[in-house]
Amino acid sequence: MTEEKRQAIFDEAAEILKINDRGTYTVPTHGLYPFQWNWDSCLTAIGQSYVDEPRAWLEVETLFAHQWEDGMVPHIVFHQLDDGYFPGPDVWNTQRPVPTSGITQPPVAGFAVKRLFDRATDKSLAQERAKALISKIDQWHSWFYASRDPANEHLVALIHPWESGRDNSIDWDDAFERVPTEGIAPYTRRDTQHADPSHRPTKEQYDRYIWLVEHFRALNWDNTKLHDASPFQIVDPGFNAILIRSCADLADLAEALGENAIAERNRDRAQKGLAALDTLWSDKLGQYVCYDRAAGCLIESASVGGLLPILVSLPKHRGDALVARLSKISESCRYLVPSHDPLDARFDGKRYWRGPVWLIINYMITDGLRKSGYNDMALKIENASLELINTGGFAEYYHPTTGEPCGGGSFTWTAAMVMEFIRRAA
Repeated sequence: MTEEKRQAIFDEAAEILKINDRGTYTVPTHGLYPFQWNWDSCLTAIGQSYVDEPRAWLEVETLFAHQWEDGMVPHIVFHQLDDGYFPGPDVWNTQRPVPTSGITQPPVAGFAVKRLFDRATDKSLAQERAKALISKIDQWHSWFYASRDPANEHLVALIHPWESGRDNSIDWDDAFERVPTEGIAPYTRRDTQHADPSHRPTKEQYDRYIWLVEHFRALNWDNTKLHDASPFQIVDPGFNAILIRSCADLADLAEALGENAIAERNRDRAQKGLAALDTLWSDKLGQYVCYDRAAGCLIESASVGGLLPILVSLPKHRGDALVARLSKISESCRYLVPSHDPLDARFDGKRYWRGPVWLIINYMITDGLRKSGYNDMALKIENASLELINTGGFAEYYHPTTGEPCGGGSFTWTAAMVMEFIRRAA
């Protein structure tokens, strides 16, 4: 790809961020996702930092302005009413001054804010804005281990598939069967009015999603009760790797800003989490797997969640094994990294998190690969990502074999990650 073509793609990505900008927050895409999403915003800020540093800081600050008193940062903030999305604020009914959802999402904020700080050209602005955010991120990390790790195992559990960001992953299939589908209020989905239904979760999965929301709502969103009350308690290696990396990055950032207590707490969390992560390793699959805390067993399911731990400082033999696994997967699909093993009979290359490639995942995996010195594999994934953009535009996700764009279009975090790929190669 020529330098002129790369610049044109970068400029188009920057324009998508501008189109989806709502002033103090950015929507993932028009129509399908009309509100502020947690990890979308943090990853979007990384792209925004190339064109407008103050705006990038504001993106994260707007999210944390809606942090709950117990430390949780919700996965959706409903800044303005919009009936184009279900479930809306009336379904969640969290009784917040500005309506929010009642669950969280992958904690990429520590990772993202450190990236904003390290990259900043306005150092004094970065110091001021980062210093105001680090205590809030630390409080969120504390909340995770207090609310989602009741036995002090140093790994946190998801209580709803939406928290993972990988909503309909094959990893959850068996555990999700424990969640009822009866007794929920009638509802009308909106997502299938904006996107091809064959790309989206099934109705049965949606029924279970909504049952959990109604169940937690009946408990008044009390985070001291929700973990134990949920029939869905999944320890996801990808989610935990993101948390461990964010703890480690926040520790480094806090130390640079003279906040030694925050640094010490988060370094301790990262070290203990990294050691505990090894309990999720599967020799059979050559990667990490989920643990079903409610059933007390590992889930032998080869999803991209088990590759994401490359984000953290793994022992070399584990890193080597994950790179070998990525190489093996590449033999079964044209574009890395599929969200599930293409050789699994349950693989579906078009349906959300049951097979498609997501560029945010590619970005996090390549970041970890480069951090650990696996540059050849990182470059292979980055080049595949840019080829997808070149042929399919800025889609929400892509078929890993055909490259077909799926889901929403003009997608914000896809654009932000492309900006990273292009500038990282410069």
